[in-house]
Amino acid sequence: MKTVRFLVGGKVQGVWFRASTRDRAVGLQLRGFARNLADGRVEVLASGEDDAVETLAQWLHYGPPQARVDELERIEADEDPGLDGFEIR
Repeated sequence: MKTVRFLVGGKVQGVWFRASTRDRAVGLQLRGFARNLADGRVEVLASGEDDAVETLAQWLHYGPPQARVDELERIEADEDPGLDGFEIR
């Protein structure tokens, strides 16, 4: 099990990035959230099986068709015991 925080920059707000991330994460049985940040990036916290987190990480490099990902920062994190499902915040 692993938990990773991603900060995604580029054209990622207003293009269904959070909803698409949620759909992908739910399909991978991950827990966590996706939320817009004031600086225009999207923060994604994903927790679950190593392979599932890595699959989401690869997808985050591109995101949904309308998005343009210019940067993807990855920060290893501690698991949040309060995570239940994957939500949009």
